[in-house]
Amino acid sequence: MCFSSNCSKKTHFRQFAILAEIFEKLHDECVRILGIDPGVATIGIGLLDAKSPQNFGTPEWLTIETKPGVPLGDRLAEIAKDFAELLDTYAPEYAVMERVYFSVNEKSAIEVAHARGVLLQQLASRGVPVLEPNPMQLKHAITGDGNADKRQIQEMLMRMFTLESPPRPDDAADALALAVYGALHAPMQALR
Repeated sequence: MCFSSNCSKKTHFRQFAILAEIFEKLHDECVRILGIDPGVATIGIGLLDAKSPQNFGTPEWLTIETKPGVPLGDRLAEIAKDFAELLDTYAPEYAVMERVYFSVNEKSAIEVAHARGVLLQQLASRGVPVLEPNPMQLKHAITGDGNADKRQIQEMLMRMFTLESPPRPDDAADALALAVYGALHAPMQALR
């Protein structure tokens, strides 16, 4: 959902429709939700099967990595290939990818935007709906605090899934938090 004033009504209604669809599915069957933390060097992936907002299966997480020093086009092609294989293997019904906001490094922001485009294209070509929360919405949904730091999010994930240590690397932990967002946040939005 978009809570900022620069969010279009079309985006708001599209996100609400996706959330309502997840909510409906959660009541009928197990839903596979894919969380994606986009990047060029490392893409975090979190997978979660949810029977309800309170009933999660065992989470899985991994990363897709590309080699530094390789031309951007080649890295994006590798991301597309690896992500396509992942989608074919795990067949998620929904995806959650954080809207990325950068204010410092323009070059990184542009490269991550390219990677997001590749990932979104792969999801769209398979008809996988995508939720795109901003960082504050994600933090609030997982910890109850929109200003939480990475450590607080990881601690909450450890509690939710009774993990002895947080998912590593941080990109995978962020992606798992995004998958949890897809399961937890949908019912709250659908009930409004």
